[in-house]
Amino acid sequence: QVQLVESGAGLVQTGASLRLSCAASGGTFGNYAMAWFRQPPGKEREFVVAISSAGGSTYYADSVKGRFTISRDNAKNTMYLQMNSLKPEDTAVYYCAADTHAGFIRSAQPTNYDYWGQGTQVTVSS
Repeated sequence: QVQLVESGAGLVQTGASLRLSCAASGGTFGNYAMAWFRQPPGKEREFVVAISSAGGSTYYADSVKGRFTISRDNAKNTMYLQMNSLKPEDTAVYYCAADTHAGFIRSAQPTNYDYWGQGTQVTVSS
């Protein structure tokens, strides 16, 4: 059983930066791919970025490419999302997710991820 806990919520202004963390426990963190998703107010959950088990491969949604950076520290069982140049449209609840069935990035679909955190709110004011 894998438990994921996000942190780093915040209210920031347009153009600011924020870093989210996702701490994992249970399972073997370094064996599986991870991802960040987000759910804007009144909208469906959407894919943000994924990272392979060793961190060598990443896959970004076009909407965040060049502004967000995913990373992971397998020694600390933690994944990060560095968000720069934030925009109001980045406002959402951000979730981390684990795909414990693969070390490589299989998909951007939420259904491929079997463990989820509780979410953390990011609000970007204009």
